[in-house]
Amino acid sequence: MTAIVFYFQVHQPNRLERFRFDDVGRGKALDYFDEPLNKLIAERVAERCYLPMNEVLSQAIADTGGRFRCSFAITGTLLTQLERWAPKALDSFVALSRTGAVEFVCETGYHSLASVGGASARPSASALAGSVPAGDIPAGNMDEFAAQVEEQRTRLKDLFGVTPSAFRNTELILDNSIAKKVEELGFTCQLGEGVDRLLDWRSPRRVYRPKGCKTLKLLLRDYLFSDDIAFRFSNRQWPEYPLMAERYAQWLHRATEEDQFIGLFMDYETFGEHQNKDTGILEFMRHLPKFVLADERFSFATPSEVAAAHEPVAELDIPQTLSWADKERDLSAWLENDMQKEAHRRLYQLLPRVRAAAAAGHAQYLATWRKLSTSDHVYYMSTKWHSDGDVHEYFTPYDSPHDSYIIFMHVLDDLTARVEGCLEHKTPRKRSP
Repeated sequence: MTAIVFYFQVHQPNRLERFRFDDVGRGKALDYFDEPLNKLIAERVAERCYLPMNEVLSQAIADTGGRFRCSFAITGTLLTQLERWAPKALDSFVALSRTGAVEFVCETGYHSLASVGGASARPSASALAGSVPAGDIPAGNMDEFAAQVEEQRTRLKDLFGVTPSAFRNTELILDNSIAKKVEELGFTCQLGEGVDRLLDWRSPRRVYRPKGCKTLKLLLRDYLFSDDIAFRFSNRQWPEYPLMAERYAQWLHRATEEDQFIGLFMDYETFGEHQNKDTGILEFMRHLPKFVLADERFSFATPSEVAAAHEPVAELDIPQTLSWADKERDLSAWLENDMQKEAHRRLYQLLPRVRAAAAAGHAQYLATWRKLSTSDHVYYMSTKWHSDGDVHEYFTPYDSPHDSYIIFMHVLDDLTARVEGCLEHKTPRKRSP
């Protein structure tokens, strides 16, 4: 039996306000974030996507007696926004968790690049032109990565009542060293991108084990089937437009008996936000489960269920860091140009000082730093062209990549000054009882 594995990334960042050079050192009480804009977008996406799509999935679970199953990775940044501005949407995710048919996958919580390391992040020789130059990627911080993961794991357990056993790194960023760390943190399976240059002749529809791991199992994204929904569904120039649920199910049914699963991994905001309800995408998802289940050779499963049901068919060596972003499927979405590299480098250079300030009783600086570690901030600085550039431009709230960089660096300068001032005085703040 072949399992259909739906995994949805659910994320919103904390976008920055237009912080100016004149604001640096003016004592604005860490007011770096554009709360009106963040609230507006959180409420809008909750109305267009989270609430209606959660209702669709809830009904699918009920109509199939729990045979329809799926998984989510909801970032901590979004969970905080939903708590503040869209509690009904958060309640609807909690209601889904109570069906027993939904798995909540862990990640860093801040959707950060903390796991990125210098040597392991080098792109392969076969990567497309324009990839990040070898040895030119500033490193993150694995201790911080582990801390953010543990914070998110605790939060998911508190909200949904289950300790997560599956993991997905920010934007499916993966290499051997990251997988090894994920195994050390106690996870049983990890999600990744089915990159052609990684798999070569192998299929993304098998369970693998990353090189160097002993217990961790790896489930890969089938990018062709995933992108049919995530990107091509509403494209009127696509030869298969309009895509109907029954026809898509027929495509899935062509899988062979050797195919253990088909990983359909995508942004949850695909449904109703990136592609609005007028495209028919919500109705597509409403009808898809029954057409898939019409063939008894197929089922739906969560990532942990697939990992538990199958042993790895082979070991995969992942020496270069991969992701699911852009056509390169590497780190170039975030760390390609000099602005991105400098912003990332400066941010992580500040981390030891921020931790020292937190140890002295100024935990607010670490909390702010972690919001700045969200990968979207350097993503907005991308200067890519053509289709990938269009995607970056769609998501950015700023006028240009340069504006994004300048605003971020002004904020970082202000935070640095505050942290250094705190450490210079070495005056611990009184903790609340």
